[in-house]
Amino acid sequence: MRGKILILTGLAVGYVLGARAGRERYEQIKRAATRFWQDPRVQEQVDRVEDFAKDKAPEVVDFISDNAKKVVSQVRSVQKKSTQSGSGSTKSSSSGSGSRTKSSGSGSSASGTKGSSSGSSSSK
Repeated sequence: MRGKILILTGLAVGYVLGARAGRERYEQIKRAATRFWQDPRVQEQVDRVEDFAKDKAPEVVDFISDNAKKVVSQVRSVQKKSTQSGSGSTKSSSSGSGSRTKSSGSGSSASGTKGSSSGSSSSK
């Protein structure tokens, strides 16, 4: 029993001393980070990066939009191919609807997207 009390006392003392040392170190790091962030040279670079991001934002939007359109057209062509190749077989269309039923509870996972796209292609 006395051994357990000594262990608990040692843990408590270690926790208190560690927490104080940890808090002091945290405050020291926080002060250094604040001084660094408030340095005029750092703020000048932050302003330059903000200006650069604002200038490039329209280009990024165009890039993403163009690539999204490409992906949509590729998905549509794959759907058309799968609809044309799978229209003569009832086995493939039933397995497609079965996978849609199984994945409908999975939200927006990759399998849920795949199942819903095969389901929409069999309804065309």
